[in-house]
Amino acid sequence: SSPLIWAVSMFSLSSPIIAANSVNNNIRNEENTLQGNIVVTINPDKENVIRNPLTGWTLYLGRNWDENFWTKEGYDHMVVPGMSKPVKVSDYANTCYIRTSWSSLNPSEGVYIWDDPNARLTKLIQSVLNRNMRLAFRIVVDGRDQGQNTPLYVFEAGAKWYSDPNSGKETVRKSPYPDDPVFQEKYTTFIEAFAKQFNNPDIVDFIDGYGLGKWGEAHSMVYENYSNKAKVFDWVTSLYARCFDRIPLLINYHRLVAANNVTGWGEVAPDTDYLLQSAIDKGYSLRHDAFGMNGYYQDWEKEYAARWNYKRPIIMEGGWITGGTHRYWIDPSGEYRQGHPEDVRQGEFNASAEAHVNMMDFRIGDETNSWFTKSFSLVKRFIAEGGYRLYPDRISLPVKVNTGQEIVIEHRWNNLGWGYCPTNIPQWNQKYKVAFALLDSKNSVMRIYVDKQTDLSRWLKGTPTSYKFNLKLEGAPTGNYSWAVGLVDVTKKNNIGLQMAVSEGLLESGWVKLLPVTIR
Repeated sequence: SSPLIWAVSMFSLSSPIIAANSVNNNIRNEENTLQGNIVVTINPDKENVIRNPLTGWTLYLGRNWDENFWTKEGYDHMVVPGMSKPVKVSDYANTCYIRTSWSSLNPSEGVYIWDDPNARLTKLIQSVLNRNMRLAFRIVVDGRDQGQNTPLYVFEAGAKWYSDPNSGKETVRKSPYPDDPVFQEKYTTFIEAFAKQFNNPDIVDFIDGYGLGKWGEAHSMVYENYSNKAKVFDWVTSLYARCFDRIPLLINYHRLVAANNVTGWGEVAPDTDYLLQSAIDKGYSLRHDAFGMNGYYQDWEKEYAARWNYKRPIIMEGGWITGGTHRYWIDPSGEYRQGHPEDVRQGEFNASAEAHVNMMDFRIGDETNSWFTKSFSLVKRFIAEGGYRLYPDRISLPVKVNTGQEIVIEHRWNNLGWGYCPTNIPQWNQKYKVAFALLDSKNSVMRIYVDKQTDLSRWLKGTPTSYKFNLKLEGAPTGNYSWAVGLVDVTKKNNIGLQMAVSEGLLESGWVKLLPVTIR
């Protein structure tokens, strides 16, 4: 194992957890439909950040930053107009996205930065985990417009390459042909080593499982032989799917995915749908890197997202506008005023709502600043309305039970977010389920009963989902207990896996305490 700590708490919130020393007091006898049961109603938490996987805000990290960037970049004292005190960006983001180069992670053959606790990137990664955030990665191979993204040992071993046309005469930036066998051999070895360290859903939220092409965005490819396009796509997506079987993988639903177009844009390629489908069949989810940029995110992109709503989660990246790269005021929508980045932020929000995305992004530098200084109301709106936000509003439970008796629990669940909880993706494989627990007087869990019929991916906004759970309280000793409800991870001995959006009764363990029960 590496020297890194890799410590992260699943249940540390940016706001304090409500201590529940008494049972939920929202008890309503009049709604009971089961004899001997009591109905508990639960109020939702509609505001606080909930640190669940594949939902919420993503913060990008600069590829040259170190662990001190939180203070150097102003991220620990972001001034928000109208607020009396500065805020921390890390209190609002669930995930930190590191889009970095292969060479920065693997500078020479067999040498990996995560084995060195003093390496800059290692310290940067640890600073993220120390703040109870998850990681996400894109590993870039192509060096055009950026630098030497592929380690030189790959070319010394004989990999064929092309140069960045913008590199200087004295310093040639080399990029490998993705259909070159030496490149594929070395890259496979690296990804396998990378997965040994990061195929861990406790610390990694998602990975862009392609990384080829300009900026790693899966377009503007350069092949030695263009006829190898489909073979390369199958090779790299199969590699990631094999190595990262526990981490959600993303593919950019670019209209020219894997194509060698020069401009990076154009009409939809005839094989785009086939290639994307092949990745999705391997378990990939979706992302797009041009939300809010209406010259790029057009009808085809909107229709493609709609086709996969609630089947695969969608992750967005917005337009890079504040650095002067894109003249957003000439956007085809005609809705963006020059000097008003908040117009683009609103455009990104609207496009994200339409696509039902699970995650939005702050990006870096002035892009992040504009969200907090110009569009903070949208930051809070996405926390409240975007992604998934799950809670039970009504639970019917018995309060007096004989040991071994068969009982029925009725429970109803809601999703406040426009996205969905993607328990249907292969990497999760329905591992999150509703469970009921018996707590002793010290709120310790004595017994757990998992309702295996529950499918959280079907809980959609505006459509409450109800269940009847039949079970026998076998093995429960007689005595006085309290009922509790939670969303557990069945791959982790039924420990709490997801936080619920609940405003009261929430224990530090993640269970929500409900009402007393006597077992005779």
